[in-house]
This record gives sequence, structure tokens and C-alpha cells, in this order.
Amino acid sequence: MKVLVTGASGMLGAAVAGTLAARGDAVTVLQRRPSGTPHAEVLADIGDAGAVAAAVSGHDAVVHLAAKVGITGRRPEFERVNVTGTRNVVEACRAAGVPRLVHVSSPSVAHAGSALVGAGAGAADPVRARGHYARSKAAAELVALGGADDPRSRPAVVAVRPHLVWGPGDTQLVGRIVARARAGRLFGVGSGAALIDTTYLDNAADALVAALDHCQALDGRALVVTNGEPRPVAELLRAICIAAGAPPPRRAVPVGVARAGGAVAEALWASVPSLGEPPMTRFLAEQLSTAHWFDQRATREALAWTPRVSLDAGLALLARSYPAGA
Repeated sequence: MKVLVTGASGMLGAAVAGTLAARGDAVTVLQRRPSGTPHAEVLADIGDAGAVAAAVSGHDAVVHLAAKVGITGRRPEFERVNVTGTRNVVEACRAAGVPRLVHVSSPSVAHAGSALVGAGAGAADPVRARGHYARSKAAAELVALGGADDPRSRPAVVAVRPHLVWGPGDTQLVGRIVARARAGRLFGVGSGAALIDTTYLDNAADALVAALDHCQALDGRALVVTNGEPRPVAELLRAICIAAGAPPPRRAVPVGVARAGGAVAEALWASVPSLGEPPMTRFLAEQLSTAHWFDQRATREALAWTPRVSLDAGLALLARSYPAGA
């Protein structure tokens, strides 16, 4: 197939593009800035409808990963990139007659703050989702799955929600954990016993490619993708730190204290944007103290897919990616 991958400058987008190319698909990537990718490249802003339409034209399928990700930031920017950008992709697929679209979403679109224990893919809810990122991604998923008014003219769409994707070179999850650990600013929240599911990078990329292959049969569905190996959050933090050669967290703060501190930090950092990312937010405190793991039986059956890299094997690969003594 001729496949367009948006957001391929990110870790997961690059992995998806590489997986598609390795099996013989002709891959074009759409991203905002050059990244040294070996694939055909279109430099454009996902918010530019004309540029997106031009990039989509002539392709057999689109994997849409481009998004604004973060726990802080202004709502209009999240909406411009995540909601308007997705609408541009859907409309471009409709206009060009592209038959398949995989929309990369997030489990946070259906998370209202309570524990998720063996959960499935609940309905995306832009009202109850937590924070600008999750709300905008929930709205984007509804746009993607809604498609055009005339179902005969829209692409078949599957929304895939990979949960906490990580691997060598990860700057989002692993990078932040390791940086804070080395700065002595990494600590647990609560007991650390809440079970958390994650997804190793190669498994997430394989699942998205499988979704592309099964797109027409799964039209309109949303699927959560994980390794299916939930671990206590304290154990995960410790394992990542050890793999990177960083000191594991040695202390924890009560949940209430973390949430209160997060609220104060959010207000302070919002008033002084130059401070960067706050050390704690209410959302982060919630994520570190609340279980979120997912029943993967329906996903694996629908995609005819199983993870090929276990959590422990992924941690070993992560450890190899850090130079000795780094």
C-alpha cells in the first residue's frame, strides 16, 4: 500500500513508518520539521487543511499520529492540533477517496479519574476526560469515528488507544522519569501498589499496522492496546530507573498532598510559562496513585495480534540502550 503517516517525527510514528516500510509498503510521512527520516517527507502543519489534503491525495491509507501531547499547555492549541488537525485528515481522506484511516487515540479519552481495572475501551467523553490533552483527544476520536455525513464517502476508521508507550529513545515517559530520578526529584505517590499497564514500542507499532490491515472489518471501533502485563506503579518506576542506571525513588508522598501540591504547581506554572513543566500536577498525582489496566482479549482477537516483546524483555532492551555508567 501507499501509506501516509502523520506525526512520524515522534517515537511511535517513526516506528510505525519503519514497520510499514520494512514489509514493503510505500511510506510518506507528514511532519512539521525535517527529522532525517528515510521515507518520503512532507513538511506541513496538521492544522493547515490545504496542506493536509495535498499530502493525503494519492494514498491508499493514512495512520494519523500527529498530536499535541502534554500535561500542561493552553486549551486552544490542544484543540487546534488534535481536533482541527484530525478533522482535516478525515476530510482529506473523504475528498481523496482514501479507504482506510487508523486514528491514534489515548485511553485517557474515556478516563474520568476512577480506577480502571480490567477495563475495555469505554466511550470517548470530551466532558469527563481529565485535562486539555485528554479532552481534545476525546473530541478528536469522535470526529475520526464520526467521519463524513454520507457513510458511503468516508474512509473505514479504527481508533487505536496505545497506553503509555515506551522504549529506547523515549523522551516522554522514560526520559522524564530518568531525568527526575537523576535530579533527585522522583518520588512515589501513595502506596505505589496501583497496577499500571504499559506498551512496549515495538508492540504498539505492530498493533497499529494490524489495525490498518483489519481497518475495513473493524470500521467504527475503538481498541485499547497494551502489553497486557500490569505491574505496581512503584515496581515500574524502580525497574525503569535501574534499566537507565538512575537512582530509584526512595520516598513517597500521600495522595492528598500530591494532589494539593499539583494544584498549586499548576497555578504557579500557568502564570509563569517560562518555568516549563511543573514537577507535579493533579492529573499526574492521579495517574501515579490510581490503577489503570485493560482487558486485552477483545483487542487481540480483533487485530489478530499479540505483543512480541514482553515487559521484562523490553526493560532489558532499554538497559542496553544506556551506555554503561551513563
